[in-house]
Amino acid sequence: MLPFQRSIVFQKPYLEFINLISIAQISSILSSLFSKKPSIKNDIANVLGFRTRKINLYLLALAHRSSTKSTSENNERLEFLGDAILGSAVANYLFKKYPYKDEGFLTEMRSKMVNRQKLNEVALKMGIKKIASFNKFDHSLRTSQIFGNTLEALVGAVFLDKGYNKTCEWIDNQIIKPYMFINELEDVEINIKNRLYGWASKNGMSLDFDTIDEQLENGRRLFTIGAKINGEVIAEGKAFNKKDASQIATVKAIETLGI
Repeated sequence: MLPFQRSIVFQKPYLEFINLISIAQISSILSSLFSKKPSIKNDIANVLGFRTRKINLYLLALAHRSSTKSTSENNERLEFLGDAILGSAVANYLFKKYPYKDEGFLTEMRSKMVNRQKLNEVALKMGIKKIASFNKFDHSLRTSQIFGNTLEALVGAVFLDKGYNKTCEWIDNQIIKPYMFINELEDVEINIKNRLYGWASKNGMSLDFDTIDEQLENGRRLFTIGAKINGEVIAEGKAFNKKDASQIATVKAIETLGI
């Protein structure tokens, strides 16, 4: 047998094996062998603290409207549901924790725990931004409070998946205990604007909040609100509603003024 013939005989079994495997299968094998990025299922499980078979429900909860084409494909309906469930679960938690406190105290504490700024802060600490689906080219979304909304949508998904009692347990163990330090929240000023208004009044200055700009971003109105001291803009906040935008402007103004 000539040398080139031996080479052909040696390679033939491998050629036959390769012919049996489609390009797609080879790609799949290589991907599984060399990909180091964990699957979205693992990412979601790490955030939730449990695994679920209803993965599509949670993918929907993570889908911001900026990344989808229709209401049925984004998380707004789940956000609506989760908002109600979260408020109820937090009220239940506070009712049991403070058996001798009056309605006013409980209402104020609940507001401190479920306000947009606090929920967004908790969502970022939980790692929701890393797994949320949103338009990453829209820079305004990176600094907005959509991740708190996504957290509410996840609460809605957990409710549909596990039921009310299990959801309350999950909120307690995954949101309240690790991220909401109740004793510290008791001393937090619920309306941060009051601090800024108080400072302005004490120093004989006027404080106003004006809409500086309003434009469409992905079909939604993006507001820019300016915090003005004696008519001069000292801080700006951007959000998809005026309340959130003015709250962001207030926080920035307080930081700027060193109050």
